[in-house]
Amino acid sequence: MVCRELPCFAINVKLSCVKLLDSKMFMQLDDQDRRLLRFYQEDPSLSAAALAERTDMTRATCWRRLEKLTAAGIIQGRRAVIDWVRLGYEVEVSLRITLDKTQAGAFDTVIAQARDIPEVIEIQTFLGRIDLRLSVIARDMRHYQDIYRSRILTLPHIADLEPLMRVATIKQTESLPL
Repeated sequence: MVCRELPCFAINVKLSCVKLLDSKMFMQLDDQDRRLLRFYQEDPSLSAAALAERTDMTRATCWRRLEKLTAAGIIQGRRAVIDWVRLGYEVEVSLRITLDKTQAGAFDTVIAQARDIPEVIEIQTFLGRIDLRLSVIARDMRHYQDIYRSRILTLPHIADLEPLMRVATIKQTESLPL
């Protein structure tokens, strides 16, 4: 089932359509697909048999739907969520970066070099005054200071940089309201 082209990027729940990976076409989700995705995003380690039981489907139907959602790029894999604090990384800093956009290739150069910094755990790009946001983890403030001075400040094309230290995470989810 395919919906018409829609001007949205991921999921438009009201229309029950999901954009297919690298496409302008959307896949229509029915109630069973949404129920399956709700349980799957809640616990991706569940087996197809356990998912089938929770969603009131047969194993075969559940498996086929998981395969269809994966092939369409809606399910893009499973991942482990690691508690960095339990591994000794006590500090997380969000760096908001404005680039010198008069330099050709500034974005690509900075992003490529930031990817090579092991303590950078997330890179986001934006439209507006802020161009990039890097999430940096460190064991302590001394470690962060070393990363900041030796790796972050040496990144090229930076016009402005604003570090924001994370105090607390109030809400963190990637679950969609399906």
